Order: sequence, then C-alpha cells, then structure tokens
Amino acid sequence: MMKSFTNRFSLFQILLIALLAAMGIAVKSAAVPLTHIITGPLYIPGGTVAGGIYMLFPVLAASLTGKRGAALLCGFCQGILVFAIGMSGSHGILSIVSYSLTGLAIDLVMLVLRHRGCCLLCCFFGGMAANVTGTLIVSAVFFGMPPLGLALIASAGALSGSAGGALAWMVTKQLRKLGVVK
Repeated sequence: MMKSFTNRFSLFQILLIALLAAMGIAVKSAAVPLTHIITGPLYIPGGTVAGGIYMLFPVLAASLTGKRGAALLCGFCQGILVFAIGMSGSHGILSIVSYSLTGLAIDLVMLVLRHRGCCLLCCFFGGMAANVTGTLIVSAVFFGMPPLGLALIASAGALSGSAGGALAWMVTKQLRKLGVVK
C-alpha cells in the first residue's frame, strides 16, 4: 500500500515535501520561543499561536503538489524529524502520530471541499483544521486541559492556523507567478 501511495508523487514532489517538512520544523524551533514572549503572560500555549506559522508548510505541500496525501506525507516527515532529532519532548513517539494527524486534517479538508490547495479558501481552512487538530491533540492528551480551556485554545488555534493557511496560499501564488511550480 505504501508503494502505491508514494508512486503518486514524482521524485521532485517527494523532495519538495521533505524540504517543506524540514523547513517547518526549523521555523517551529524559532517561532515557538518567540511567541512564548507574547502568549506566556496570557496563559496561552505558545504552540497554539506559533502553529499557524509552521502549519503553513504542510498546506504548502498540498498546494504546491496539488496531490491528495501530500500534507499527510509532510506531517509524517515532520513527526519523524521531530522524533529523530529529539525535539519531541514529553510526546515521544506520539509526535509522529500528532504531526501526521495535522497533515491528514489538511487533506481531509481539501477532499471535502474538492480542492487541492488551489485557492485561498481551501488553504485557509486547511491551515485552520491542521492547527486546531494539533492544538486539541496536544492540549487534551498531553496537558489534560478541561473542555472550556480546550474550546478557548482551539479558537486561538483556528485563528492562527487560518492565517498560516492564507500565507501558504500567498506563497503558492507567488511561486506560480514566478514559474517555480505549476
């Protein structure tokens, strides 16, 4: 099954997805501490706000390849990277699951909308779904937040994630204009 899944992608697309995954993890390591400066005093987890910044990379994977499963593959690569380089913290091997689920959320949104990262709408909602998914997984499973706290954190995650999705669309548009991708 894995062979048929990866056969959907050209070598260029697989390399692009891997590069986007690595860029997302690199950006995350810089973005989270910076957002903690703002979110810490407000008792908002920094990853909730920073998520919009680094969730744009799996949205970009879907948008730049135009293929179903690209965001899932990007999220899976991010999870492997985070685990392999020791950034998983207390999440351990479950990082692979949580990152994969954020990518899956993007792909599901695009499937429901019948889009493939082709417009602002699907990128906006893809980023929103990814960040809300990641925020809820981490907040509920690892931090054991109560329902009201989850609702508030999910709202912040939706706002940040949708902004990241919109940014991913703007990047895609510029790359298409420059002829870097179709």
